[in-house]
Amino acid sequence: MNENLSGDAREMLDLIDGQQRRVDRGLRIPVVWLYTVWAVAWLVGFLALYFAQLGVFDPVAAGIVFAVLIVGSIVASAVIGSRIGRGVRGDSQFAGTVYGLSWSVCSVAFALLGIGLIAEGMPGDLAGIYFPSAYALMCGTLYLAGAAVWHDRLQLVLGLALLVVGAVAPFLGLGPNLLLMAVAGGVVFGAGALVTLRTLSPRR
Repeated sequence: MNENLSGDAREMLDLIDGQQRRVDRGLRIPVVWLYTVWAVAWLVGFLALYFAQLGVFDPVAAGIVFAVLIVGSIVASAVIGSRIGRGVRGDSQFAGTVYGLSWSVCSVAFALLGIGLIAEGMPGDLAGIYFPSAYALMCGTLYLAGAAVWHDRLQLVLGLALLVVGAVAPFLGLGPNLLLMAVAGGVVFGAGALVTLRTLSPRR
């Protein structure tokens, strides 16, 4: 009889463990897509701006490509983020909602700040240095916030990396700073996607 009880307990634990893995996988798969979307947006978007700076790509077209990719990434983040939080209630739901909205709100705030500086006489070359670093610093700060809320070490590492990139880029000047953003963004977000994807592998 004890053997039967022991067997039933093991089966119950295996069932709970399997269910937990399915829930965890369901939460992490959208995160892989989020990192991938941002990796592509930064790599392609900033490369377009860099080639425009070199004169091998039309500046207007580069600006459109960059804007479409970044806005698309923000929208994708909002949609995917809302799906991740679906079915969650209480403090976690509130934290997730505020965190998701922070990306859009902060993006608009930084854009308005830049536009205001341009209206006050900031030259175009300086604007080309301000905007990339401003958004790198914004993303880095928000990832640190996410790390604090969800105790996520990966977000902590990504946030710190983006803060370093955003702080160093202005010293390179217009042009090289865009190349740094393209490469660093692709590497940082791409690494986030790969690391998260590895956590989806079945445990042995």
